Amino acid sequence: MLHRLKPFRSLPNPREVFAWGMYDFANQSFTLLILTLLFPIYVRKVAVATPGLDEAAAGAMGDRVWSSIFAGSMLLVVLCSPFVGAFADARGAKKRLLIMTGVLCVLLTASFALIGPGGWVLAAILFIPANFCYQIGENMLASFLPEVASQRNMGRVSAIGWTMGYIGALTLLVVVVASMLGFDMGPPERWRPFFVFAAVWFAVGMIAPALVLRELKPTDTTPSIALCLQLAISRLRTTIRDASEHKQLLRFLFAFFVYAFGVQTIIAFAGIIANDFGFSQTKLAIFMLQLTITAGAGAILTGMFQDKLGPKRTLLIILSVWVVTCLAMVGLTLPANPPEWLFWIIGNGVGLGLGGVGTASRSMVGVFTPQHKTAEFFGLWGMTYKGAGVIGVLSFGQVKAAMGSTVSLALLTSFFLIGLVLLLRVNVSAGRRSAMRAQREHGAYTDTT
Repeated sequence: MLHRLKPFRSLPNPREVFAWGMYDFANQSFTLLILTLLFPIYVRKVAVATPGLDEAAAGAMGDRVWSSIFAGSMLLVVLCSPFVGAFADARGAKKRLLIMTGVLCVLLTASFALIGPGGWVLAAILFIPANFCYQIGENMLASFLPEVASQRNMGRVSAIGWTMGYIGALTLLVVVVASMLGFDMGPPERWRPFFVFAAVWFAVGMIAPALVLRELKPTDTTPSIALCLQLAISRLRTTIRDASEHKQLLRFLFAFFVYAFGVQTIIAFAGIIANDFGFSQTKLAIFMLQLTITAGAGAILTGMFQDKLGPKRTLLIILSVWVVTCLAMVGLTLPANPPEWLFWIIGNGVGLGLGGVGTASRSMVGVFTPQHKTAEFFGLWGMTYKGAGVIGVLSFGQVKAAMGSTVSLALLTSFFLIGLVLLLRVNVSAGRRSAMRAQREHGAYTDTT
């Protein structure tokens, strides 16, 4: 059993897989510290704080501001993702875009330390491009998966990346908890050094992928940026026109779009939800530490069994866990003073769901993707995921501000339940055959891994 825990066992390219996973390790400082744990609460308790605004009004305004700037940044990503993906494939620019967006995200993240009380406008100005760069980088990272993995080990390699990300998150949380306890950095107004720390972590972690990752040369050559952009638009039109040849991919993307409403909402509002259940800032960081441990366990378990169970069956199990967990949170809002220990238990369901849903979903896209359209199809996947962030986070935040936690958590439950039902219509075998047929017809690459 222990030999299964050696992640790079028998991989033909362990160095490349490690470097690819290191980007997941690095960008957790933005995923966790900025998107989930610190920045939403900082916006809510510091950036929107103005004299004469009581705590309840500040909380509602904070929910509206946070959901709006998050959704606004995701909308920009949705509009740009298909063009960026096609451009990256045509020019062989995936690595350049990966590193460039990472560097810009690092600089903007460090600048969050400039945001003071009442500075929610500055928070919006800095956060929107920072999150845009982070999300585009995520698209580019995902598009490398079919190049560092084969059809036979794609689930395992995807899980390695996800697991390395959670190892990074776990390490980050240990540092944050120790800082809050040892240096009295629990109050949100003292969190500015954490934003600089997050930027430095991201920058250092990018060194390995910058040095090691290589991408396959494109079959198309474009002598100018203008011609390349024309080609990108043409390829996007071709992708849309030929979508009927990839029906299973489209079915999956539709199901993914719906349940990703919930995933994106959890990422953006997990800290705020826990805070609403009465967790202090230090206790919230400890809760996130627990959640990250269970998420890492979920990613490991998914990697161990996904290739045997298949990505669809794995996702059905994970979405079932999500539905049960969200229903439990709804129930927890009904009594006036629910016991705190119940939320600690329910949080394990959130962790398991987060740990498994990403790697299984990414593998499904990889199975349905011909190698010559990796950045393009993963760009569509990224556009779908980011579009879910626009709708899911904005609707949850506005409903929460207007109608309270119970109704908003019921809405969250429906995202996962409807997504599960839609996933039942996806035929994995037919989708795989469609991808292999397109790959043979193109003749650009062969799988020699």
